[in-house]
Amino acid sequence: MFASPAYAQAAGTAAPGGSTAMLVQFAPLIFIFVIFYFLMIRPQQKKMKEHRQAIDAVQKNDQIVTAGGLIAKVTRVDEHEVEAEIAPNVKVKIVKATIAEVRSAGTGKPAND
Repeated sequence: MFASPAYAQAAGTAAPGGSTAMLVQFAPLIFIFVIFYFLMIRPQQKKMKEHRQAIDAVQKNDQIVTAGGLIAKVTRVDEHEVEAEIAPNVKVKIVKATIAEVRSAGTGKPAND
């Protein structure tokens, strides 16, 4: 029922060391999170930012690739949509969020070469 003086003294001295022991236990988890951030999260955020900038900079006569795999030539750009020509005299409206890749007008190679 009653704690012995030796037990109370041991419990009192263990308390300050407990916080450092807890920090030592969490240090590997923190280290893993930092490595995970620099190797996975940060590059992905950079790639998403570059993709968003490319979609926002799409212009008339650029070639785009949609998420569905269609390759089209941009004929008109609106705030949220792009009108693109997928075949001669066949124009479709495409939501900007579904554009997977933007190719500048001069990067296409000639057909059958």
